[in-house]
Amino acid sequence: MMTTSSPCNAIASALRRSGDDFTDASRHLLAALGYRSERTLDGQTGNVADFIEQFPAPHPSTASENNFAQQATSVQLIFQVTNDEIQDAAQAQGRLLDATTFDHQGMAQSFLFIAVDLKGKHYPRSQYISFTREINKRFPAPAVVLFKTADNLLTLAFVHRRMNQRDPKRDVLGSVSLVREIDPTNPHRAHLDILQELSLEKRLRWMNANGQPYNFDGLLAAWLDALDTEELNRQFYRDLFAWFSRATREATFPTKEAKTLPPEEHIIRLITRLLFVWFIKEKGLIAEELFVEANVKALLHGYDRAEDDSYYRAILQNLFFATLNTEINKRSFSKASNTTHRDPSRYRYANEIADQHNLLKLFAQTPFINGGLFDCLDSYEASNQGGYRIDCFSDNPNQRKDYSIPNRLFFDDNGLLTLFNRYKFTVEENTPTEQEVALDPELL
Repeated sequence: MMTTSSPCNAIASALRRSGDDFTDASRHLLAALGYRSERTLDGQTGNVADFIEQFPAPHPSTASENNFAQQATSVQLIFQVTNDEIQDAAQAQGRLLDATTFDHQGMAQSFLFIAVDLKGKHYPRSQYISFTREINKRFPAPAVVLFKTADNLLTLAFVHRRMNQRDPKRDVLGSVSLVREIDPTNPHRAHLDILQELSLEKRLRWMNANGQPYNFDGLLAAWLDALDTEELNRQFYRDLFAWFSRATREATFPTKEAKTLPPEEHIIRLITRLLFVWFIKEKGLIAEELFVEANVKALLHGYDRAEDDSYYRAILQNLFFATLNTEINKRSFSKASNTTHRDPSRYRYANEIADQHNLLKLFAQTPFINGGLFDCLDSYEASNQGGYRIDCFSDNPNQRKDYSIPNRLFFDDNGLLTLFNRYKFTVEENTPTEQEVALDPELL
C-alpha cells in the first residue's frame, strides 16, 4: 500500500482533533474518509445505560453486555449512511465511476457509525472484539465503531456479517477486524495507509474493479477486503520475497571461507534477526532512532545511501552481537588487541561512528536477549589458526571485505526498513470467529 500525501494529510489532521469532543472529532475523521450524513438521532444523552435500553440486545444482561456497560463512559450514534449519502458523495467528487447508481438492493441497506469513549487506557484485542459484537448485535445494519481510550488512543472496529443460510431473518456475526489503538498525535504509517484504503473513493473503485454490486452488500465486501489481514499478510510476504530476491543480487558475502554459506542463508538470517528486532522495537525495547535514516546520518561518518554499507556494520551488527547478545554491564568497544578484537561481544567500527556517545545511549535502551538468534557465527580463532568468518564482524578490513549489504537495501523506496514501516506489527491472541444472533428487522 502506498500513501498519497494529500488524503493522508487530511486524515492525520482529522485524527489530531480526537482530543476534542469525540463525536464531533469522529465526524471530521469520517468526512476525511468521504463518509458524511445528517441522519442521526436527536436527543442522545450519550449515557451507556440509555443506549442499552434504547437498542436492546436479543439476549440482554449477558456478561459481555455488563462488561461493556462497566468499561464504556459514553456511546453516541454519529450518523447513518444510506444510498442517498453515497450518491451525493459520488456527485460531489464526480469521479467515483458508477456510484450514482448505488441502490437499496441487498441484505444490508445502510452503514452505521458509532463513537464509544472507554474509561481504560489500553485494552487487549479480545475486549475490543467483545465490545464491537455487543454493539453490532443490536442493529440490522453493519455498524462501524470508533473507540477512544482514556489515553486518547483510537480504534476502528468492523464486524464481518452474513445472512444465516437457514434463516434469512438472522445474521451471523463473524470475526472482527480492527485498526487498533492509533496514536492521533503520531499515527503509524500503516494506520494512515489502512484508513486511506477505507475511504469511500477507494472502496467504490475496488467495488468497480472487482465486479461488486453497487449497494451496501458490495460496500461491506469492500470494507472486509481492506481489513483482510490474510491479504495484508500475503502482500507483506510478496513484498518481502521481492526484497529477498533483490538482496541476493545486490549484497555480497564471503565465498572463500571453509564454512562459506550460500547468500540466501545470510539473507534469511538477516531477515529473521530484523523481524525479531522490529517486534520488540514496537514494544519500546529498542530505540526507534536506530531505524530512521535521518538519525542514522547523524550517527555515522559520511553516510551515503546508494553505495555505502556502514549502516549494516556499524548499527545493525553492533546491535545484534554487542548489544542484544551482551549483558548491559559488559558492553564496550573493542580495543585493537588480541584479547578483544575477535570477541563478538565488543562494539566495532568506532572509526565509522560520528557520535559514539549518542549511539551508546540509544543501545543502552536495549535489553540483553539470552538466545542463539544473535550469536555471531565467526569463530574466535584467527584464520591462520583454523578460524573462519561467517558474519564477518571485525574491525579488520581484510576480514570483512567480501561482506557488504548496501544502505540502499534498507532505506530506499523498496528497502527492507521501508517495507517494515508500511505494516503495523503486532502479536495478538486468537479469538472466536463467529457468533450467531437474531436481529430486529427495522432500520433506524
